[in-house]
Amino acid sequence: MLKKLKWITMSILLLCLGIVGYYTYSFAQFAMTISKPKVDVTSNASQESVVKKQKPPVYELPEWEGKERVNILLLGGDGREVEDAGRSDSMLLVSIEPVTKQVHLFSILRDTYVSIPGHGKNKINAALAFGGPELSMKAVSDLVGLPVHYYYYIDLDSFIKLVDAVGGVDLEVEKDMKYLDPTDKPEYQINLKKGMQHLDGQKALQYVRFRKDAMSDFTRTERQRKFLGAVAEKLQSTSTLITLPSMLKEMAPYIQTNMSPEKMLQLAVSLHKGTGSIQTAQLPPMELLREEKIHGASVLTVNTSQLQKYVTGQLQETATDQEEQKSEQE
Repeated sequence: MLKKLKWITMSILLLCLGIVGYYTYSFAQFAMTISKPKVDVTSNASQESVVKKQKPPVYELPEWEGKERVNILLLGGDGREVEDAGRSDSMLLVSIEPVTKQVHLFSILRDTYVSIPGHGKNKINAALAFGGPELSMKAVSDLVGLPVHYYYYIDLDSFIKLVDAVGGVDLEVEKDMKYLDPTDKPEYQINLKKGMQHLDGQKALQYVRFRKDAMSDFTRTERQRKFLGAVAEKLQSTSTLITLPSMLKEMAPYIQTNMSPEKMLQLAVSLHKGTGSIQTAQLPPMELLREEKIHGASVLTVNTSQLQKYVTGQLQETATDQEEQKSEQE
């Protein structure tokens, strides 16, 4: 089994972004570190000069100015070697309506069989290996029918470091979980016992990657949502808020994005001031996906037009519910 890093990692990052308005300067430093430079460099010397010139600006909590929906792809890689980025083991599309602060989290099943531009038909998680985050953005956009504006990429080991940075979480493990892979490092072996436990980074990774269930990835997604809820509660505590600047400093070396520091801060401030409803959904949904064998591989196929109608319906339904609630309050 390949080492797993699921979308839960990036969801934790999103929660952090929602409260960093308290720590403007710390977040500015964090944003400058993880933002991918938009300059051309031809030598190590020029790279060093660019880095030296980048100094954290002083912000005055700018507002998110855009009125259109913004879509962000969160990616986690499964590569074992530095030179091999591997396939994306996690893909989560975050769709934010900036006016109502409505947020949708769409977890994309990695075995979804799609057309990858320039590479024919393949599982959607192969796009990262073929063309990096940019190609993954294009493949996801073609699948769901929405423009994907930004990406965040995080590597495998960062999950452990991130959970440790928040001090771990207390969680009820619903059953014994065990899976030993002789090709993996000891810290990636799964061996958890049923019951209430304090999960540090390594144990949390075991919990969210276990999939030896009858429904495999589907039940794993449910556990990830459960874990995310526990992390969200932890992040709301006063003690966690106090340590947030140091948490961001620890996370920065492991994250890459094409979103500018200014945009990150604007979005962070916007989310900090409150969100509307937060809806989660799996793509493709169970009623639309088909399990097939293609060229000897197990894949999930879906009618793209039907899936795009489903995504549009999810966004419109939430917007309609909000309008009705607003009318009732008035």
